Amino acid sequence: QVHLVESGGGLVQTGGSLRLSCAASGRTFSNYFVAWFRQAPGKEREVVTCISGSGTNTTYADSAKGRFTISRDNARNTVYLQMNSLKPEDTAVYYCARSPYRNRCSTRAYEYDYWGQGTQTTVSS
Repeated sequence: QVHLVESGGGLVQTGGSLRLSCAASGRTFSNYFVAWFRQAPGKEREVVTCISGSGTNTTYADSAKGRFTISRDNARNTVYLQMNSLKPEDTAVYYCARSPYRNRCSTRAYEYDYWGQGTQTTVSS
């Protein structure tokens, strides 16, 4: 079993920054890709970014490129999401999820087997 806990969300003004954390249990956490998703009210859950088990490979949605950075510290079993230049359209609940695959992420939320409870990020205009 893997247990994921997100933290770091909050209320921030446009242009501000937040760093989200995803702390995981489980000794094999470092073997898997991990993704950050977000879900805004009335919208589908969408993938924001993904990182490989080693941390060397990352991918970003177009909305996140140049503003968000994903990283991980496998010694601490934690994945981070640094969010800069935040916009009101970034307002959402952010979730981390462990990919069911050891060699890739997926954009399909239903394929992920372990999720955190989510952390609310609100960007005011």
